[in-house]
Amino acid sequence: MTGETDLQTLLSGMRPELNPGRYVFTMAEGGVPSGVTPVVTVAEHEGLTLVVPQAEADAAGMAYDYVAGWITLRVHSALASIGLTAAVSRALADAELSCNVVAGFHHDHLFVPYERAEEAVDVLRQLARASS
Repeated sequence: MTGETDLQTLLSGMRPELNPGRYVFTMAEGGVPSGVTPVVTVAEHEGLTLVVPQAEADAAGMAYDYVAGWITLRVHSALASIGLTAAVSRALADAELSCNVVAGFHHDHLFVPYERAEEAVDVLRQLARASS
């Protein structure tokens, strides 16, 4: 079950996929509210950060500022791989796109501005082609 560590292989095989929907980063006081299903949770000293579908946050009355598209890199990257996040972040930064990266066990997940999510996928596909 070990993931890929070779940067060239990771970049050329990353197959970015835009997940449907709009996602937001929000905070939860005292746990996850009923009716909210996070796709990411991060425990910080200041509270619990959640990334949730925007409609769920709205229904629960949760505050947020950033609406994101969720891109999954469909390559099994090893958690110990070096350079994938840097290369992806650089390509998106060069296109003036913000990016919040979360590593899962199998894949890396990127949260980019919703209104530019398709553009971000195109940037990543170009990076993959250039790395082949």
